[in-house]
Amino acid sequence: MRAVFARHKVWSGRGVWDPSRAERGVGMNEVGMQDADAATGGCSAPRLRILVIDDDDIFRNTLAAELDEQGFSVIAFPDGRALLASPQLADDADIILLEWGLPHVAGIDLLPRLRKLGITVPVVFLTRQPLTINEAVAFDRGALDFIDKSRGTSILVHRLRAVARAKRSETLSENCYECGRLKLKPHVSRAYWNEIDVDLTVSEFRIVHLLAKNVGRHVGYREIYDTVRYRGFVGGNGTDGYRTNVRSAIKRIRHKFRLCDPSFAEIENFAAFGYVWGRGRRPDAASALMR
Repeated sequence: MRAVFARHKVWSGRGVWDPSRAERGVGMNEVGMQDADAATGGCSAPRLRILVIDDDDIFRNTLAAELDEQGFSVIAFPDGRALLASPQLADDADIILLEWGLPHVAGIDLLPRLRKLGITVPVVFLTRQPLTINEAVAFDRGALDFIDKSRGTSILVHRLRAVARAKRSETLSENCYECGRLKLKPHVSRAYWNEIDVDLTVSEFRIVHLLAKNVGRHVGYREIYDTVRYRGFVGGNGTDGYRTNVRSAIKRIRHKFRLCDPSFAEIENFAAFGYVWGRGRRPDAASALMR
């Protein structure tokens, strides 16, 4: 089942969807990571990315349009099965807005399934039945908020921004990492090259973070793939199918860096093994700092 949306489908460099490219099937590869060709303007500032999962077509599309007008980037799904079919979109979001009473897979049951997939994005529940017992269960399962739909969009916007601020405050203590012209900010999953935001997806950021933290050391295909999914996850065709997925991800990452700097050449391939960031050199006081 495909995502249902008000305007767009895949995250673009501006933080909104590009419907014309989505219609042509551009955007997601077999791992579910964003295709660099779907990005428009790879170095622009991102908007807060929200996933809306609600089976009420009118409410879902109206809410997506209103949040878009409030400066959010929104992708909407009609049910949990549609979301589970595109887990990478969930992993790349900032907040998941989840209807309590979904068909097929109830919202309260969808949350633990997302966590088992390693998706730790903050979840906010929406409901037309704001029962105290449901609210308690939601918080027990790890939700960060539980909101009555009747409160309206303005209240929802305030609550979403509050959740985003709370999440940032929890992680601001994480160190930034610098390696030459690369700067990584793990608390917001942002990578900068020559002070320009490269506009990586969360999965792409994880790969760059892994390579740059091991500068000068070759990192194997399996280790790279595990940092995107989880250890032992089987992807692609055949036993070593994940190698193709990793190569595709690296190709997109290089493309995004070269949008910012055509001379970018930090990621090198080590035949039949994996990749290395800055082969032959190690970080020192001048080129890699933990702050």
